[in-house]
Amino acid sequence: MKTTLNFDDRLLRAAKMRAAQDGDTLTRLIERALRDYLRPVRERPTGFRAELLTKRGAPAAGVDLDDRNALYERMDGRD
Repeated sequence: MKTTLNFDDRLLRAAKMRAAQDGDTLTRLIERALRDYLRPVRERPTGFRAELLTKRGAPAAGVDLDDRNALYERMDGRD
């Protein structure tokens, strides 16, 4: 189906560039974006995965982990 849409010039230029980089057409890019947008929220890919960094060790001597202000001062070097 054909239709006419009005887009912000900068947005359209960016979309055309992205489609070209992906080796795709602007039409396919817009169709894919609409399909993703219209997909129920629970089925949408999140695109984010947190990778936690775990370190071994113990707090520095004299650090009270329950005292947030003291921790901030220590991290800022205002000890």
